[in-house]
Amino acid sequence: MTADSDGDDPVLVRRAQFDRAATTGKRIGYLLYLVAIISFFTALVVGFSDAWTWVVIGALLAGSLFLLPAIIIGYAVKAAHRADLGLPDGH
Repeated sequence: MTADSDGDDPVLVRRAQFDRAATTGKRIGYLLYLVAIISFFTALVVGFSDAWTWVVIGALLAGSLFLLPAIIIGYAVKAAHRADLGLPDGH
């Protein structure tokens, strides 16, 4: 077994935690974007009101707050993994 598979390396364990957090953040963020899209088109059909507007704006803002750090952390985890493998950084 490698250190990665049995969890002996604390750096790899921590990296896996960040990867799971980034994946969860992306899922929540994109789900909130979907809520905003569905709410927007529902409001087009039934008629816009202040409530629909706040739902759309709130979902977009909350989705962005989840996605921004999740995407950055996800790229950092991938870059660290590529560095461990000795692969070029892509620049």
